[in-house]
Amino acid sequence: MLANRMNNLKPYVPGEQPKDREYIKINANENPYPPSPKVKEAVVDFVENNLEKLGLYPDPDSLDLHAAIADMINKTGGVLSRARVDNGEVTPDPKDKIPFTVTPDMIYTGNGSDEVLSFVFYAFFDSDKKLICPEHSYSFYPVYCGFYDIPRLPVELNDDWTLKTDKMVQLANENHSSTIFANPNAPTSLGLTREQVREMLVKAPKDQVFVVDEAYVDFGGESSIPLLKDFKNLVVVRTFSKSLCGAGMRSGYIVANPELINAVTTVKNSLNHFPMDAVTQVASTAACNDVAYYVECAKKVCQTREDFISFLKKNGYQVNDSKTNFVFLKKNGLDGKKAYEFIKENGILVRRFDTPGIEEYLRITIGTQEQMDKLKAIMEKL
Repeated sequence: MLANRMNNLKPYVPGEQPKDREYIKINANENPYPPSPKVKEAVVDFVENNLEKLGLYPDPDSLDLHAAIADMINKTGGVLSRARVDNGEVTPDPKDKIPFTVTPDMIYTGNGSDEVLSFVFYAFFDSDKKLICPEHSYSFYPVYCGFYDIPRLPVELNDDWTLKTDKMVQLANENHSSTIFANPNAPTSLGLTREQVREMLVKAPKDQVFVVDEAYVDFGGESSIPLLKDFKNLVVVRTFSKSLCGAGMRSGYIVANPELINAVTTVKNSLNHFPMDAVTQVASTAACNDVAYYVECAKKVCQTREDFISFLKKNGYQVNDSKTNFVFLKKNGLDGKKAYEFIKENGILVRRFDTPGIEEYLRITIGTQEQMDKLKAIMEKL
């Protein structure tokens, strides 16, 4: 009855979404802060004064949103937590300044970065070539490999959880393969520098697409967007779900050269010509237009993260130097599953994976300072 391709499907398992009681929810890497008030104003205005547009198809090319995203990237350099705000004006940190102007034709938007990634997999990765990716990274990558029948060649991480970049490049050349990884990586929270990514691109096959997933880069990583000037095979995937406080809006995007953007657009138009609804486009555009608000949110998350990391180290936990809005930790002698269950029993949800090699670790999203203080009190009892 079922198609044979169903045999390869192993669905993604999201962070727990319980409905039986109220929890402090820091298990899905959502942002603890609400979207900008200007997002609310824009959505309310759209619904109150343009209700008839909900009965019409939205702009299939999201032109206003693409222009707003390009402007936001140029203002911030692609890293919110280091951007500077002076009298409402946003400028990038010197280390993040992009050596060219990002233009709207370099942007593709979709229904969350998960859909965007799906189209990237379809457009650029073949079923007769192994895809190079880290052994531990975003767990949707193997899901899409199964969905599109793409063979995957996972590369183990170093003992300190960093990527084996030389090994990844070596295998990409040996197999004439594309490469994908999250930077900063999930769930390890560590990031490569822009120069490290450049070194990989220099050595990797130039006629194979090289994808860097930057879902978490705004919390202290280094964006690869400046490298687009020199590498036409680079695709940078980003999302509104983390630093732009928009997980509920389902908005994600790609930054790449126009030729690759056109390829992904062709995939989109072959499946769903209208993936982004009108309200999401309005909300996402308003978010980009109030980037100063999100700069401050990212800075608050980073400050709370560093305070929590300090607490963990003082209490004997092994914790990575996070460049994300979460931390990856364990404590010798402490059973990861029991720790997860104890924290849950006390009203807080964190994330734990059953994946061999990381089953003793917890991944904890950074919430508000108040939420993290409550978590500290619980963890002191472990």
